[in-house]
Amino acid sequence: MKAREKEWAINARGDMALLDQVTRASQGPFHLIHPESFADNLGAFQQVLRDRNVSGRVYFGKKANKAGAWLREVAALGSAVDVASVPEFVHTLANGVRGEDIGVTGAAKSNDLLWLANRHGATVAIDALDEIERAITIATPADPLRVLLRVLPPNSPHSRFGLNPADLSAALRRCKEADQHIVVEGFSFHLDGYAVQPRAELAAALIDLCEETRRQYGFPCFAISIGGGFACPYVDEDDWQGFKERLHPSQFHAGKSFNHFYPYHQSLTGAAMLDAILQTVIGPTTLAQKLIAAKVVLYLEPGRALLNGAGMTVFPVQGFKCNAEHGIVTVAGLSMSLSEQWKNSEYLPTPILVLRGADRPQEPVRAAIGGSSCMEYDVLTWRKILFPAAPRYGDLIVYPNTAGYQMDKNESAFHQLPLPPKIVVTQQDDGFTWRMDQQ
Repeated sequence: MKAREKEWAINARGDMALLDQVTRASQGPFHLIHPESFADNLGAFQQVLRDRNVSGRVYFGKKANKAGAWLREVAALGSAVDVASVPEFVHTLANGVRGEDIGVTGAAKSNDLLWLANRHGATVAIDALDEIERAITIATPADPLRVLLRVLPPNSPHSRFGLNPADLSAALRRCKEADQHIVVEGFSFHLDGYAVQPRAELAAALIDLCEETRRQYGFPCFAISIGGGFACPYVDEDDWQGFKERLHPSQFHAGKSFNHFYPYHQSLTGAAMLDAILQTVIGPTTLAQKLIAAKVVLYLEPGRALLNGAGMTVFPVQGFKCNAEHGIVTVAGLSMSLSEQWKNSEYLPTPILVLRGADRPQEPVRAAIGGSSCMEYDVLTWRKILFPAAPRYGDLIVYPNTAGYQMDKNESAFHQLPLPPKIVVTQQDDGFTWRMDQQ
């Protein structure tokens, strides 16, 4: 399926000088990242909040990509970062984001992470009663810990994340007992999927919970977090629908079949999805109006949506051969550098062959794409891609729009191969400059 590429990506892919320089420097696969696109996406979310007169904060979900370049953009735009480990926290601080602009989520936090969050004034999403007890021990009256209590979604009783109603009541009572150590600033939730209505409805319920908690316990309760799950538009609707209608194992190498794909086309994505959430009618008013009336600040934690169109991955071709009715391209690098494989799925935006070297016959061929390991299942693309010519050693295969989760979620140095570096590209006049990302 043809990817929706941003102009910078098309220009960078066509800039042979850029690709040649980075290919020689990296001697293997590499990722190109474009912080300006990230900044544009972040700015669009912030603009929606302003347009709807909603006080809010956009927390970049750091787990979606490890590059430091994104964090510099967050700092420059006065935004925030969502982390879930000590190394993520330290890396965020090192790139100019202040502690009070960091949110700590994830499952049960280590004591070291709770201590670091407390020292730097970060906000922590508390997920369990035993976590509260550890937080009380770590925090002090001089430096109480700022927390959001994470609520178990009523329609997701088996979720790993959130306090059930009984535990939530117990948590509020315990926080009140230890109110010199804990400040409850509000509530949060985690929802799977990309639906607008459930997020708006649960957000409205948390606003009511904030008001009730202020009255009953005296906590400030001025914020709610609706988490992430903001969709991305990878491909056009016609391509996506056509793919699903024609889906058959014969399209894939070795008759491979898949039970799940990320929804690569969705109608409401990114900042437009946030606007739809805010404009959802809840009772007599919209969610935005309900937030304003209750004086509640909205936190959100997009990851993938902020990285949409902000990066691509390049693999040098190491060989090509034909088996039966289709070919096999082998590239330098491993399938683990496209993390969709981790979920036994397939990254569907179609990779692009960049021809290098002497001219050759333009005879289209179909081929799957394998990694350079000795494992049969090391396949980057099982789908038989139609290439304009037979790939050969020295060509490049470019995977578009990989910054969100694909680049490093499951990367591996198997065979002692180096991890693909991240190359920061910046447009300058009619070309690009580049540098290694400083993590």
